[in-house]
Amino acid sequence: MAKYDKADLERRMRGAVDSLKHDLAGLRTGRANTALLEPVQVQVYGAMTPITQVATISAPEPRMLSVQVWDKNNIGPVEKAIRSAGLGLNPINDGNTLRLPIPDLTEERRKELAKLASQYAEKARVAIRNVRRDGMEALKADENKKEISEDQRKRSETEVQKLTDEVIKALDEEFGRKEKEILGK
Repeated sequence: MAKYDKADLERRMRGAVDSLKHDLAGLRTGRANTALLEPVQVQVYGAMTPITQVATISAPEPRMLSVQVWDKNNIGPVEKAIRSAGLGLNPINDGNTLRLPIPDLTEERRKELAKLASQYAEKARVAIRNVRRDGMEALKADENKKEISEDQRKRSETEVQKLTDEVIKALDEEFGRKEKEILGK
């Protein structure tokens, strides 16, 4: 059993929030965001490659993404990968650059995205609660080994709970902001 380490628990809890931020950044909200294309894989040189390794993605306008493919021979595969990624984007091929106009979201699609964001947030909450449980178990183990007193364990458990509440509050704020953005409120 691991020894209780508050800094490690905090790092792991904050990591869950950072992971949530990354997941939420990939959700399309009607505004151009380069993170939208990060999960796209392109078939080039006989292998599946992340799009970020074959092209530069930028957002020159609020409702437009630009994909600058480094090797002109890969424009076709990149265009095909974006079309088949299920993002609802139709690339416009300019020869060396793909332009991706970001269409308006339908109300139904907004609700689906809000539900998905909620699932991401719940997954992060579960991860945070698991870290809290690990911390509580480590404290009990330390007390059983007579390394800390019962009073120290109780004080530390209160700290762990306070940290958990703090991190979950930050997570909920992050989720609330994204939900507002998705639903356009």
